Amino acid sequence: MVSRRALIVVLAALTVAPLVAQAPKGWKLRVDRSTSASDPDAAGSIKFMQMGSMMHAVNPQAAVYWNPSNTASGNYTLKGTFTLMKPSGHTNYYGLVFGGSNLEGANQSYTYFLVAQDGTWLVKKRDGEAASDVLPKTPNAAVKKPDASGKSVNALEVRVGADKIDYVVNGTVVQSSPKAGVKTDGIYGFRVNHLLEVGIEGLAVSK
Repeated sequence: MVSRRALIVVLAALTVAPLVAQAPKGWKLRVDRSTSASDPDAAGSIKFMQMGSMMHAVNPQAAVYWNPSNTASGNYTLKGTFTLMKPSGHTNYYGLVFGGSNLEGANQSYTYFLVAQDGTWLVKKRDGEAASDVLPKTPNAAVKKPDASGKSVNALEVRVGADKIDYVVNGTVVQSSPKAGVKTDGIYGFRVNHLLEVGIEGLAVSK
């Protein structure tokens, strides 16, 4: 016979479990489906959950994630710590999005600073369906690669100054570039490319 106390514990566990996997309140995502026959998306749907202090994204397809209330302008530092839980079978990128606008529309626009499991980083900008390089794919020892368990942790920063932008990985400035020509005012969030499982913590802006 199950005691009353044991029954309460079981019921409490059943009540808490669904809450752990809820989607973060106020957040939206836009799926970016692959059009490459040689690099297709995986089957299934994206899963986006709040798990304690960490947001957890499982991405069969690539996606951009944002909360419309999260905006930054002027001079600021955007930070986020990314834990790669499960790398893909080939190089795929994940990281910060900033200067975003019209993220649900055909004329979406944002800049993104990403790292990958092969120890490289890059900066790109998105205008509608077109993506172009701001700073090309570059290797740097500051970018941590997956360990024997397949995990890696990379703390990323975008430091927007009056006339330049510093791109930072784990405290190391991997590149500085002129601010001119890069849209930095707008919505911030993050991007996870397809076939990746990533945890995100500490996503925030400071002046």
